[in-house]
Amino acid sequence: MGHTPRLKCARCGAEEPFEKVLERCPRCNGDWLDVVYDYERVAQTWPQVLRERPFTMWRYRELLPLQDDAHRITMGEGGTPLLHAVNLGMMLGAPHIYIKDERQGPTGSFKDRQASLSISMMKELGVTEAVVASTGNVAISYSAYSALAGIKLWAFLTSLVPAEKMREVAIYGSEVIKVTGTYDQTKQVAAEFARRQGLYLDRGIRSIAARESMKTVAYEIAEQLPLFLGPGLTPWRAPDWYIQSVSGGMGPVGVWKGYQELVRMGLVERMPRLACIQAEGCAPMVWSFEKGLEEVEPVLQPRTRVITLATGNPGPAYTFLARVIREQGGAFEAISDQETFRAMHVMAKLNGLSMEPAAALAFAGLFKLLSKGIIQRDEIVVVNCSGHTFPVEKHLLGEDWAKTVELPLEAPAVEDGLLSSLEQLDRSVQRIAILEDNPDAIRLLRRILQARGDYQIFEAYDGESGLEMIRRQRPDVILLDLMMPKVDGFAVLDALRADEDLGRIPVIIVTAKELTTSERARLSGQIQMLLQKGTFTDEELLHEVLEALGEKEG
Repeated sequence: MGHTPRLKCARCGAEEPFEKVLERCPRCNGDWLDVVYDYERVAQTWPQVLRERPFTMWRYRELLPLQDDAHRITMGEGGTPLLHAVNLGMMLGAPHIYIKDERQGPTGSFKDRQASLSISMMKELGVTEAVVASTGNVAISYSAYSALAGIKLWAFLTSLVPAEKMREVAIYGSEVIKVTGTYDQTKQVAAEFARRQGLYLDRGIRSIAARESMKTVAYEIAEQLPLFLGPGLTPWRAPDWYIQSVSGGMGPVGVWKGYQELVRMGLVERMPRLACIQAEGCAPMVWSFEKGLEEVEPVLQPRTRVITLATGNPGPAYTFLARVIREQGGAFEAISDQETFRAMHVMAKLNGLSMEPAAALAFAGLFKLLSKGIIQRDEIVVVNCSGHTFPVEKHLLGEDWAKTVELPLEAPAVEDGLLSSLEQLDRSVQRIAILEDNPDAIRLLRRILQARGDYQIFEAYDGESGLEMIRRQRPDVILLDLMMPKVDGFAVLDALRADEDLGRIPVIIVTAKELTTSERARLSGQIQMLLQKGTFTDEELLHEVLEALGEKEG
């Protein structure tokens, strides 16, 4: 690495050279050790060396704790795209929403970063057999990288993890152990098995490798944002907000350290605020923070269908993140399963991103924080789209692909599978006219409608051609902008009301115009609803369309 980093104890502050991996501080026995690097030297060398390196997490080699590159286990992890969520931003009136697309890792989740560094460090330590407890994605990533490294992996998973994820773990050759209990109980069983067998145990959030790997998400975002926003006062840029769904909290903990290091090196000028989103049925961080607790109050019986986030006791991650959010600003937010599944539909149908529920939960958190005014609509926001895994065909594995451990404890009552919370639209109504001079706005409205119903959609970019289209096509409902060339929306309304047949068609105004009192009075009694651009959701637009169509049919 060219220089020797140091280990620093988070409890007592003691430091010593990082010459080997330690689990505890030799002075106070604290189990949270951070790696401190020669940041001045790295800041001087990075501008030149990064230009010559591929865009993977290992481009930041100087700030990763592997001692010898010969032990590196990599499949090209990291370097995932940062996507500008144009359609989503138009719908929400928030033009600076960006998506860190971690689905594009080797096994489809951001845990590939953790697996690459963790398995590399295991190889460096001479580990040949290891134990990990997981709710799904960690076990999948570790299994793939363990196979590449020649390390046998024992993967302990709660039996509530979907079978598709378990099969993916098994196909890599890992020993799959299903535990009929909560994830926290599963961790206990895995730790006891490792102790009895004398095997290496992955320590999750307490692992140096796990936290250090997640820093690379922050580094990449900081490099990528100037491509969209232009350079700032520093070479790279930090967003105003970083949002991620959390279970054990490892991702935001690592990302926070990454930004701290970037600020220290003068590569970004400030820290972002963190938004940590949890499932409502298992939200120990949210509830503990609301109570003002310094340490987490565990959830003993998780009740959420988002199984990969059902960690009842996040341990020290809560203490760390709660302190950061109290001191630096930010938010904890709980999201219902129904809100999560709706966000899955929104992100797939508006932005072409299919994702697992754990990732969608972060976007549902964004929607809620915007609606509450906690996140301002002009702020720069990056959301971690943390994963999308794919099922393994059943016939590839045969019958005996997993072993089961029965615990005498009652398993939590969590239903399997996803239940759609969205009602079916009335498919008998098909004809909708959109009069709007902004092509991007038309595209967004069309996409919302097409994704949720079998409609015929007619478009016009000005009022004059729009009126001709309405007379020709006789739509069932009209979505009308007020500010258009040639004939504006007010004149279109006057023309419609002057025609006995056309005057019966419900009109929904969708506009960015701030209306005066007289303008609102002019619209009164002539329209079904007024929707302000950037403030309505797809659900609200569809509700108003259906209400208008219902009135027409009546």
